[in-house]
Amino acid sequence: MEAPKGKIVAIGGNEDKGSVPRPADEQLGDNIRFFEQGILRRIHDELHGLGTRIEVVTTASLIPEEVGQAYLDAFLLLGCDNVGVLHIRDAADANKAEYLERLAKADGVMFTGGNQTRLAEIFPGSQALQLLKTRYMQEEKFLISGTSAGAMALTHIMIEQSKETIPLVKGMVRLCEGLGLVNQVVIDTHFVNRRRIPRLIETIAANPSLIGIGLGEDTGILITNGDCVETIGSGLVILIDGRKLDENNYATAGEGEALCLENLIMHVLPKGKEFWINTGKIM
Repeated sequence: MEAPKGKIVAIGGNEDKGSVPRPADEQLGDNIRFFEQGILRRIHDELHGLGTRIEVVTTASLIPEEVGQAYLDAFLLLGCDNVGVLHIRDAADANKAEYLERLAKADGVMFTGGNQTRLAEIFPGSQALQLLKTRYMQEEKFLISGTSAGAMALTHIMIEQSKETIPLVKGMVRLCEGLGLVNQVVIDTHFVNRRRIPRLIETIAANPSLIGIGLGEDTGILITNGDCVETIGSGLVILIDGRKLDENNYATAGEGEALCLENLIMHVLPKGKEFWINTGKIM
């Protein structure tokens, strides 16, 4: 299978965005944090440099105007003033000629956080998603990023929601089809802060050929060649690999029954460490 030439950056949420005051709205402040450097700087540096065009897609967010402005301000602090915001709110928008033209000219596209189900409902089958997939496969200097819900939706199999009260029993997690830009992994976000390891374990039990990637807040991964996963940001990345499982009772267990997984492999990787999906090696 041909390796994609573009790059993927998936972020665990609450990424640093630049040194500006927090919003007065308390709820908005909890969703938009502001510091300097970090992951957004890395995204900018991975692109063309001066003149880089970035389009921020706010589809997942219920506060698109506020979130869009936050990214405009953040990238401006990093020296990038060529940033647009696309408020794609429905399937018709995802096929709109004006938006397609802007996506075709962008060097990078970033999906914000919010509700990943909105992305899974609006983009599949759209001209916008097909354009992004084609560019990701064919263009070396093209980058697609997502934060929080935007990161979770980048994969083919996506965590839609989960029941947090009964961990590690079958049926806790509900999965659906995501955007399908990355097919060998499944991504979960706010991973350490919200104690989400049980739902990622069940996801891998149901799909043992995939690599589960848990992203801490202000932490992300850079995927190059569709194979090399590098930890970026300030926190830790948790990898769960079920490809060498000796026993996995997911297929035979009943709803609500405890899961049994033997030889499930977990890695904890700080900034700068690289994991190679195809071989399972760490460097």
